[in-house]
Amino acid sequence: MHALSDKLKVAAISIHQPGAASLRTKLAVATLALFAILALAAQPADAAARPDSFADLAEKVSPSVVGIVVERQFRGVAHNEGDRQTDPFAPGSPYREFFERFFGEDFPGFQDPESDNGPRPHQQRSLGSGFIITTDGFVVTNNHVIEDAGAINVVLDDGSELQAELIGSDRRTDLALLKVETDEPLSPVEFGDSDAIRVGDWVMAVGNPFGFGGTVTVGVVSARGRDLSGGTLVDFLQIDAPINRGNSGGPTFNLDGEVIGINTAIFSPNGGSIGIGFAIPSTAAERIIEDLKDDGQVQRGWLGVHIQPVDEAIAEGFGLDSPKGALVAQVQPDSPAAAAGLKAGDVILEWDGRPIEKFKDLSRFVAETPAGTEVEVVLWREAEETTLAVETGMLDEERMAARNVGTHKGTTRKLDKLGLRLSELDDQRRERLGLGEEMEGVLVTKVERGSPADQAGLRRGDVIASVALDDVDSLEEFEEALEEAGEQGKERIPLLINRGGRETFVTLEIDAG
Repeated sequence: MHALSDKLKVAAISIHQPGAASLRTKLAVATLALFAILALAAQPADAAARPDSFADLAEKVSPSVVGIVVERQFRGVAHNEGDRQTDPFAPGSPYREFFERFFGEDFPGFQDPESDNGPRPHQQRSLGSGFIITTDGFVVTNNHVIEDAGAINVVLDDGSELQAELIGSDRRTDLALLKVETDEPLSPVEFGDSDAIRVGDWVMAVGNPFGFGGTVTVGVVSARGRDLSGGTLVDFLQIDAPINRGNSGGPTFNLDGEVIGINTAIFSPNGGSIGIGFAIPSTAAERIIEDLKDDGQVQRGWLGVHIQPVDEAIAEGFGLDSPKGALVAQVQPDSPAAAAGLKAGDVILEWDGRPIEKFKDLSRFVAETPAGTEVEVVLWREAEETTLAVETGMLDEERMAARNVGTHKGTTRKLDKLGLRLSELDDQRRERLGLGEEMEGVLVTKVERGSPADQAGLRRGDVIASVALDDVDSLEEFEEALEEAGEQGKERIPLLINRGGRETFVTLEIDAG
């Protein structure tokens, strides 16, 4: 303000200096001075958008941010590493490589964790973050933070620890809702409008990186609408506020102290923060959280189509003026899409008045539409636009598959390098998964997070029907196909999978050496 006052004095002096040429000159100088005053007056407003300190904001929201401590049981040899217990014989560890060289894969520490003859069980402790949304103890975090947990504890800002109950979780958005009981009312935060956030806006992330407790970092929104692999229904916010392991599930705040994102993932070649983090937008998360609070489950609309993106070649071949929409590759029998008359080859351009800018927009729009809702669909068919009315169904196949897969004993294979566990697809499994007798392939029963199988998009419950375009009906045929692909020097091979009755291709990276 002192600089502004001085400059105003200079402007005033220039008007009243003795010897000014004329009234016109004085008016011209006065006009320039007025513009200078207006420009200078605008500067404090712009500067106010960047606070001198985030201390007040951090003090306001930190009591609402919690640490999440999860205990899981595993079979192996426990090894302390800081605040965590890990298995030193995990695939890829130097201990495993050393012992494998001398004792082979039959070393006791390597035995199948699901085997009754394997090593004795141990407790594994992992850490994450979360935040309080009600005074009576509802807490939001990521699904991957609490997945397969035996016990979940919430650590409050004052260091006290409370046992948490899992109310519900949702894999498709990687969200989970917990509940803690306490005699004292807790300090909640509110969701903000992530749709209003702009690229370049300031944000603040608070969480529990590496178990250090409440840690504050600041940055800006780097991008919007990021699409990550893994089959999620989320267009992520990208932020450059540093987040690390343990930040998962923690909040990202706007300058008003509202949650506009839930920190979920980072991109990093070395496991540490390089300024590329991803957060679930609050507008997407808020509806899911309310659904979980209601009955512990998420109700989603279902259309019953298998879609793929429209590239320039497809757009040209179909007579579209530009690549847009979602191309229907397959219509499931007895589905809402089939009942409405949708056909393979249709390009869906709009869903209930909302344009399909990216093909995955359709999946998200359908999922957000309550079952039994009739919507108008604009599509491109035979080189012209047409409109159909579609009534959405209820999506429940994924929940059924998640509940039924993984407990059945039988012939299995564990492929450590791929991060994949497979089982034979026998009649009992077909019946439990609701698969037809004609279904052939091998069943995916486990996918290790971050593994080549995970990066390819494979999921528990998938049925792998072919490897490199060769049909596989057994585990032996699957392994033979992999071996043949490796001998041919292939580093990436296509797998045809069946997921909930839909067939699609994924690409798996293998070690050709």
